[in-house]
Amino acid sequence: MKIWDFSIKRPKFTIVIMLILLLLGVVSLTRLPIQLLPDVEAPVAAVATTYPGAGPESVLTDVTEELESDLSTISGLNQLSSQTSEGSSVIILEFSSGTSISDVENEIMTTINQADLPDGAGTPAFLQFDPSMFPSLQLAISANSEDVTAFQEDVADLQQELSRISGIASISESGTLTEQYEVVLNQQQLETYSLTQSDVVDAIQANDIVIPSGIITDEEAGERISTRVVSELNSGEELGNLVITQNPETGADVLLSNIATVTLDTEDDSVITRINQERSIQLDVMQETGADTTQVSNDFHEELEALLEEEQYSNLEAVTLYDEGDFINQAISSVLVALVSGGVLAMIVLFAFLLNLKTPLIIGIAIPFSVITTFALFFFTDINLNLLTLGGLALGIGMLVDNSIVVVENIYRHLSMSKPPKQAASDGTREVAGAITASTLTTASIFLPIVFVTGIVSDLFAPLAITVAFSLLSSLFIAVTVVPMIASRILAAPNENRERKRKNSRFMRWMESASRWTLRRRAVVIMLTILTLVIGALGLTTTGVEFIPDSDEGTFLIEVEHEQGTLLGRTFETVQLIEDELEGRSEIDSYLSTVGSSSAGGGLTSESHTAEIIVTLVDAGSRDVTTNEFVESIERDIETTDEQADIQVQSFAQAGFGGSPNTYSFTLQDPDTERLLQTSEELAATLEEESIIRDVTTSEEETSPVLEMSVDRQAALNAGLAPAQIASAVSNATLGSVATSILTDNNETFEVMVRYSDDVLSNAENFQAITIQNQAGEYVALSEVAEVVESQTPGTINRADMVRSVDFDVLYQASSDLSDASAVVQEVIDDANLPSETEFVVGGDQALLDEAIDDMALAFVLGLIFIYLVMVAQFESFKMPFIIMFTVPLFVIGVMLALTITQTPISIMALIGVIVLAGIVVNNAIVLVDYINQQVDKGHSTVEAIVLGVKDRTRPIIITALTTILGVVPLAIGIGEGAEIIQPMGIVIIGGLISSTLLTLFVIPVIYTFFDKSTRDMNKKYLTPDGEVIYKRDLQNYRETSQASADTQNTAVRKETTKEAVEIEKREDRHRPDGEDGRQ
Repeated sequence: MKIWDFSIKRPKFTIVIMLILLLLGVVSLTRLPIQLLPDVEAPVAAVATTYPGAGPESVLTDVTEELESDLSTISGLNQLSSQTSEGSSVIILEFSSGTSISDVENEIMTTINQADLPDGAGTPAFLQFDPSMFPSLQLAISANSEDVTAFQEDVADLQQELSRISGIASISESGTLTEQYEVVLNQQQLETYSLTQSDVVDAIQANDIVIPSGIITDEEAGERISTRVVSELNSGEELGNLVITQNPETGADVLLSNIATVTLDTEDDSVITRINQERSIQLDVMQETGADTTQVSNDFHEELEALLEEEQYSNLEAVTLYDEGDFINQAISSVLVALVSGGVLAMIVLFAFLLNLKTPLIIGIAIPFSVITTFALFFFTDINLNLLTLGGLALGIGMLVDNSIVVVENIYRHLSMSKPPKQAASDGTREVAGAITASTLTTASIFLPIVFVTGIVSDLFAPLAITVAFSLLSSLFIAVTVVPMIASRILAAPNENRERKRKNSRFMRWMESASRWTLRRRAVVIMLTILTLVIGALGLTTTGVEFIPDSDEGTFLIEVEHEQGTLLGRTFETVQLIEDELEGRSEIDSYLSTVGSSSAGGGLTSESHTAEIIVTLVDAGSRDVTTNEFVESIERDIETTDEQADIQVQSFAQAGFGGSPNTYSFTLQDPDTERLLQTSEELAATLEEESIIRDVTTSEEETSPVLEMSVDRQAALNAGLAPAQIASAVSNATLGSVATSILTDNNETFEVMVRYSDDVLSNAENFQAITIQNQAGEYVALSEVAEVVESQTPGTINRADMVRSVDFDVLYQASSDLSDASAVVQEVIDDANLPSETEFVVGGDQALLDEAIDDMALAFVLGLIFIYLVMVAQFESFKMPFIIMFTVPLFVIGVMLALTITQTPISIMALIGVIVLAGIVVNNAIVLVDYINQQVDKGHSTVEAIVLGVKDRTRPIIITALTTILGVVPLAIGIGEGAEIIQPMGIVIIGGLISSTLLTLFVIPVIYTFFDKSTRDMNKKYLTPDGEVIYKRDLQNYRETSQASADTQNTAVRKETTKEAVEIEKREDRHRPDGEDGRQ
């Protein structure tokens, strides 16, 4: 017994099975985590090392080169690059696609732990690029006060409370200040009493001790008593009264307060954080790996609102800067709306064609069953809900109903033949079961090659592929069980023979006429198809390319950079000017300014010459411009607020992929540093002259002032000093030295920082006067043992594969695209005639796109092969599937025209749409070719079978195509947050379906005739004995119906000669009605 017959005869059993699946799906849905996009595991790791106080050249020599040499032997390593700047070294390790960083983590850790680094360098830190590395939520806390210390304790308490929320891994803060006791030394007084900074530190440490001193035995008490020596400093007053030495002339005690100023103060601002021009503290919320982002966001805001209502935090105000959970909610809501509206539109289409309210009702029941069953499959295969999986469902809504529509339409056709409902349901399902099974398997098989694809394409494509495959398999099961069961109960035979009426309708008569016309003019049809394909290809050259479409997230970044060495206060002045420019603009919701660091610095060091401002716009519905449009409208005003600063305005990189939006990145490599810098400077100047280029930045634009102390070893030896002693003394003088920590009576702990006054560190002349004590107790001035020279060094030193390199970021106009920028850069490179030793390496989005296109091409070709093989198995023929494969160029026509008309650049999402289309468009051809074969098997001639196939299969083909198209329309329109990311996929699918549907009905029959022996030369002309021209396709009919005499009937009909054909053709042209033609 077939499964559809079983479901018809056992409806209650079928209902129970459906309810079980429904229950599993609903429970699964409540437990599926929600993300914006699938996790993308980049085969990239980093090793970060700090070397406080060291200049870029020193860090390069002592740290970077040492680590590079060791790390270059790691297995699977593709590229090794490094960025070395003042006090920090960052080495990026890029591995081959498919490499799991966790597999090489142990090898990397072992290598860096064994590295021979200088004593002052920090321990190298291993960093893996993971979405959980980046905050899922950021907010700024202010209290209407410029004194951060007045409210930072409350913020710390708030931070601790919020850290307890489930799903939150940690919360870090920036913008706080630490109070400490500062001992500011007076250089003149130190010289008077022959003291150095280290003498003062030693004296403080010697008077603030808690030292265990062994154990004594109390024999009378029978106890062992531990002992310790205690001498603690508990206040600033005690610190100031500490005796450091004696006056050599009077013998009087010299107190710390005699040679230094002791104050309780905050450390110097290294970072200033402001929200909407108010001093603030920034909190970055890091969620646990695998946590539900939207749930964490909801719980966080709920807890935050409750805490801010408490009295302790009533003075605090929180502003959300970035909330990935909120963006995900809005984006997924948009996709859900598209999903629901697509289903509704599919039901409307079905009603419009069948004019029966019960048939859309069946589809309305089949859709939720299919979708909810898919959720159960998600849960058991550990797939999350995200834009692509839900987008796959929205895409699949049209395809979900395809199987059910084909079944319902065929059942309805059998009911129109006056069959009983149960028999019509059984016969109608049986007739199309093979075709819909084949079409489902072909659509699913297009996704099989995903197992051969690695990297970002696999990460993005796999969830969508699995979603579509799961939903289609669910819909197939529903179509052959639930649909015939319901149809046999609620559908009834119409009062009139609708099938006869439909076949004789004006539209069906036109389709029959058009079908016969195309069969008579096969060459014309083929030529027009090829011409359309060429036109589409030419139009595609105007669309350009991009990696991932930018989404209108409503956030952009302003980066400020002064010359290296610029004081924090000067950078802050620039930021204030920019804030004044931003204030009052209706499109802006808030802006967070961070002075003293930037995203470019990687957060490893504070840099007083840099700042960044993160600007958050109001919701997309409350403004008339996109983020990129707003950025371009204000960037000139912003970038000219301070002529002495380099100010750049740009959108954030989208969704964690590649580089920044509207940016073309590349690298120049050359072992000759001087030649590399000269070439880079000339190239940057040339690129900036191009009209589509907004800005060009290179990694060599920055230089850093350096005060280099060259030790005179002979002078140092004569003075009784070693170079290491000199270096240690200089380091303590510039960085200061923490002597101890004081625990006050209020249980507050403050560090004691001993440092020179700002006057000593203000210039090179004063700095040379600091003294260093030798082993004999004598004090030697720095100027006596070292030559102090001021110079400039590159702010950041870049290397690629251990060769000096310069990175270029070319920011192009939003009206242009990646391909335009690529063409301009390539032209400039070609004209520059780079030295043979200089290597040009593409990076950023272009490099990712090139790799992705190769992977997608492999997946597409393998997918087509799998589709063909599945159809071979279905049809038991190699010829029929080959005919059906001609639908591929037919849908490519629509794809190219759709991208051209909408001017949508080719992107990864568009290419994914192309692969998905390959599995969809063959379905219509399968249904058509399968029906034609059935008619041939029933005894019809090939031509008549084709005409019958077109007439009978036009309605289901158009219905299924329309339902899929309308299901994707909301995605193609791109309504809602984040919809821009998957919009190209919707556009591609609509264009491909329109062209393939229309052309399948006319071009595939033509192709069919070329592969059928009886119709291969069907348009060949023959002459009858009476001189009439007969085409081969009509030859059999002529012989059967001819009323000629016996002699004529026995005369062989022969092929016309060329001369006869021309004469007869001219004669026929004079008598033929307009619009008819007998030529092939």
